[in-house]
Order: sequence, then structure tokens, then C-alpha cells
Amino acid sequence: MSEVTLKNLTKVYGSNTVVDHIDLTVADGTLTSILGPSGCGKTTTLRMIAGFEVPQDGDILFDNVSVRATPVHKRGIGMVFQSYALFPHMTVYQNVAYGLEQRKVKGEELKTRVMEALEMVHMEDYASRKPRQLSGGQQQRVALARALVIRPRVLLLDECLSALDKKLRVEMQAELRRILEECGVTTFFVTHDQEEAMTLSDSIVVMNNGMIEQTGTPAEVYEHPKNRFVASFLGKANFFGGKVQAAEGERVTLETEHGPLTIPALHGAPGEQVSYAVRPEKIELSQEGDGLRGIVESVVYSGSTTSFRVRCGAMEILTEERSSGSQAHQRGDQVVLRWPADAAIRLED
Repeated sequence: MSEVTLKNLTKVYGSNTVVDHIDLTVADGTLTSILGPSGCGKTTTLRMIAGFEVPQDGDILFDNVSVRATPVHKRGIGMVFQSYALFPHMTVYQNVAYGLEQRKVKGEELKTRVMEALEMVHMEDYASRKPRQLSGGQQQRVALARALVIRPRVLLLDECLSALDKKLRVEMQAELRRILEECGVTTFFVTHDQEEAMTLSDSIVVMNNGMIEQTGTPAEVYEHPKNRFVASFLGKANFFGGKVQAAEGERVTLETEHGPLTIPALHGAPGEQVSYAVRPEKIELSQEGDGLRGIVESVVYSGSTTSFRVRCGAMEILTEERSSGSQAHQRGDQVVLRWPADAAIRLED
């Protein structure tokens, strides 16, 4: 297990800068998700840590020692790919044993370590089966056992749950977290699934256009996004922006392209150009009182939650509340929207 540090890490393909001078330190034994849209540089970052790609600039350190010039097989990396990449002609046992055999581990030690890895992922009863005889979730467990059996310093997971159906994927998230806590290996998990990153991670790195937009715990990044990209990529958000006309107590009046708008918010001074994000679940709908007035345009019931899309003049605002036995608001209802002033997150942009 190792602390991993990326310093000024850069990767360029032709005229395209895929990873743009990023800096990051990941603590020993933690799970860090790298989250972002397709093409943002997250998989390229993972491949540079593994040694499959050579950076144009910067350095990669394990426990403050550079591994930039260290070949892949000497970095102590375990990796699980989206496709699992199991050898179809080998049994489960042989697949897991392969990495140890390449490291000259033999005899009773080989058998003990393979069976320990299979027991960790609850696959010891399937040791004699071939990959084609396993479900997708079982193959994923075997791929994980094969990566862990070599006792890697760093584990790299590249979209490794994306091939599973939703129900199995949710089950495997909990199982993966259990396994990684048990073995204590420093882990990087690349995903474009925000819910998955929130569920699994000790910390989240949000990337966009080859750069790191924000790093923090799941709660920090969700509750205090730095900018509009992070707020919109990690969860849902309503955005309000304009020049502050007046700020009194916990209310701010903005000059917007659609006219004056007064909302509950803090941190605004007259004359400032500001931008706020408000999460849908922070907004309360009622039939009367002070607040933004609007008309319910749509109602979407999703089991545990119900989402409302409300038309407030030229704006559409999304709200979300825990579902109850009866529906309080229907399409066409006139409603009032309110939220605590501190729920309006001031964005850097």
C-alpha cells in the first residue's frame, strides 16, 4: 500500500492536451474515484499511473519515490478492466494464479494465496470453472481476486462495474467497498457514474478537459461545488445568476436577463456579478406563503422520491422530495418555492 502523488502530470497526443498539468495526492489505503465525462482524461491518468502511457511532463510518486521510469511489471500495480480480461481457456484458479506464477511464486504458498484471494471475493467454490461458466458479477469478482492476489501497492479500477446490470451493479458496489476495506490497498476508481463515485469513495476527483476541477470527500464536492460544471455533473442543480441589485439579510435581488429576481441567498454585495446553485432536494413546495411562485409542469414518481418541474416565469426549476402515500402537488398546481438561504451555493464562476 502506498501514498500516491501526481506532480504537474501532463499527456499530449499530437496537438491535443489530454491531461493538463494536474497535481494530486492520494492517502495510503484510501479509495479515490476519478469522475468526469468521456474524453476528460480520467482513463489516461489511470494508464499513466499504471505505466501503460508515458507522460510528456510531470512525475508520479509512490511513497515520495518516483516511478516514472519504472516499468509496468515493477510498479506493484493491480488493475481491473471494464472487460475483465480473463483468460477463457484457464480455470478460475489458474486465472488468479497467473500473476503469482509470473512472479515465481510456487507450491503451497501459491495455493494458499490463490485460495485466500478467492475466499475474499466469495469465489472459492468456483475455482475449477471456466470464465464462460460464470455470470458477469462472478467474472468481475475473479478479475478483482487476480488483481489483489499479487498484493499490489496500488489498485486501479477502470469502469469495472459498467458491464453489469443496475441491480447487480448496486450489489457489487457494496461488495467492492467491503473487499477494499478488508485488504486496505490504495485504490483509484475511474467512472462516469456519479452515484457510484458517491457510494464508493473516500475522495472524489472531478475532471474536465484534462484538468482537475475539484477534489474532496463526496459530501464536500456535492454540498460545496466550486463551479457550475461540478454542481451540474455531480448531482442535479438549479442555477441562478446575475448582478446583485440589493442584498438584505438572507435575501438577494438579482438583475437577470428575464428581469429582477429575489431569492434566499447569502454572500452577495450590490454590484457583484454572482452565480448560485440550489440542489432540488433543498427546495420546499407549498401552496401559500412568501417565495418564488410557479406552476407545476410535470410530476415524476420514482419510488422513494418524487420530482417536480416548476415553471417560474421564464425559468424552469427542478425540485425533489421524499415520496409519501399521497401526492401533495399535481400538474397545473400553483405553488410557492422556498429554501434556506445557506442552500444557495455561491459558485466561483
